[in-house]
Amino acid sequence: MFDPNSKLMYIMVAVIILYVAAQAVFFLLKAVKRAKELNISTSTVKKTILSSAVFTIAPAVSILMGVLTLAGFLGLPFPWLRLSVLGAITYELSAAYSAAESLGIKDLSTLVTDPKVFSTMAWVMHLGIFTGLVLIPIFLKKIQRGLISIKTKDEKWSDAFLTALFLGMISAFLGLIFTDIKTGLDGWIPVFVMIVSALIMSVIGILVKILKIKWLEDFALPITMLSSMALSIPITHFIESIV
Repeated sequence: MFDPNSKLMYIMVAVIILYVAAQAVFFLLKAVKRAKELNISTSTVKKTILSSAVFTIAPAVSILMGVLTLAGFLGLPFPWLRLSVLGAITYELSAAYSAAESLGIKDLSTLVTDPKVFSTMAWVMHLGIFTGLVLIPIFLKKIQRGLISIKTKDEKWSDAFLTALFLGMISAFLGLIFTDIKTGLDGWIPVFVMIVSALIMSVIGILVKILKIKWLEDFALPITMLSSMALSIPITHFIESIV
């Protein structure tokens, strides 16, 4: 039986993450050295490093929640690797669930111990996001030139085009939320949680815009995620009690 939490998994993941962390330290030292060459004051460098470190706390909370969610059925090492090195919460969760559904698995409340199922989910999660590593270095400059060209010719059309791309991406994720609405009231639970999440984010937006509570801007996502996850429990119990 395959164990996603085996010592070997932890060792392999730790080696990769240490390598990536070493790269970060290497470039940090290079940046500090370059700052000295440009006669940038030490206080400015320290302030920049500190502010950058503090700024990473907010998204790190969201990432941690994603790791813990995936760890429930994929073990801790693999989600730790995915979301520490290359991955996004929205993508990882949807990719994992899609792979499981393609294998006929709808209940992911227990640890996946079938090596074929685990490897299928892992490959889907890897290959789906790996394309970005290949396409961006090759086509990024061409894409940027195209966007600049569109904006130069017609700025309104450029804004509409980028908005359409963003909405298209959001729509792809929204499809997962509405997948089971035909199964009954239970299938509407993700929709209700989404509405609650949108309301929480709207309240935070009002607090930032109107009451000028600027620090909430950096923590809007983790606050919304944690609140929505917490509220999803009573929402689920309420729906199940009605059904």
